[in-house]
Amino acid sequence: MSRRRGLTALVAGGAGFLGSHLCDLLAADGLRVVCLDSMQTGRRDNLRSMEREPGFELVEADISEDLPARVLSPRLRPDLVFNLACPASPPHYQADPEHTMMTCILGTRALLRLAEASRARFLQASTSEVYGDPEVHPQREDYWGHVNPTGPRACYDEGKRAAETLCFDYARAGRAEVRVARIFNTYGPRMRSDDGRVVSNVVSQAIAGDDITVYGDGSQTRSFCYVDDLVDGLARLMRCDADPRGAVNLGNPVELTVGDLVERVLRMTRSPSRVVRRPLPVDDPRRRRPDIARAKALLGWAPRVDLEEGLRHTIAWFAGDRPVTKDAARAAHGIAAA
Repeated sequence: MSRRRGLTALVAGGAGFLGSHLCDLLAADGLRVVCLDSMQTGRRDNLRSMEREPGFELVEADISEDLPARVLSPRLRPDLVFNLACPASPPHYQADPEHTMMTCILGTRALLRLAEASRARFLQASTSEVYGDPEVHPQREDYWGHVNPTGPRACYDEGKRAAETLCFDYARAGRAEVRVARIFNTYGPRMRSDDGRVVSNVVSQAIAGDDITVYGDGSQTRSFCYVDDLVDGLARLMRCDADPRGAVNLGNPVELTVGDLVERVLRMTRSPSRVVRRPLPVDDPRRRRPDIARAKALLGWAPRVDLEEGLRHTIAWFAGDRPVTKDAARAAHGIAAA
């Protein structure tokens, strides 16, 4: 985003997994970065690299409540508003479903109003969960989805769908210039080992030598995008001057089964872990793969980091981020250095 050097970017959810990597990218491109985060699932350690950045600021606040005076101050006046503020893993967003939905709806409205008042461009981090357990494969942006509106995942799925509605209503009314990214499974350093997502579960269990939990028979598929590629896509979408006129999928179109992922991680970590099976969670998608034709055409974007390389970085990070056995740690770091 070098041609936007000198602008101010507000990143809601900037202390989280994706948000912190986005803050790094924006700061490296010369933007002043203000991180707004409730610290519900974000971590200060994720922002360690930002402490050296001139002009970086962390504001602790919950966007589902009134925005703090510092964010509303005319002296801040962001040029770009990124909304990544919401727990994104089932154990976290299901822990307080009301708060999850209010973060999606009230929080998005608050940030849209800020963008309107500041005449800032607004980017909503939506999700592939808006497609639910899809009946169309791969998923294109014009697919309306197959979502259970009353199930345990609905607080997140329907919350994100409602947030998209708000964004496009603001755009149609000429109140804000909006961009909406539908993010598919993303992985990499700074994931939390307790977030319940498949890559973090499998990698952390393999490194520790624990049993690896596979839900269902492992035949369900996912498409895994490395975090550096994903935040590059977000930055490209934000700086795209042409109105996309709809959401844009960001994810890796290479599809593989959960069972294949487990085999690959076991091989790379040389872990002695055994696989144990548990029932598939309610409404868990059976297949997930993005059609990224729009992202290629509009943004010139496609993932560049292949799964093997991305997993090497992720395994090395998890091995250093949490207590592990000496043998497992040595194996993980040896593979990462190869």
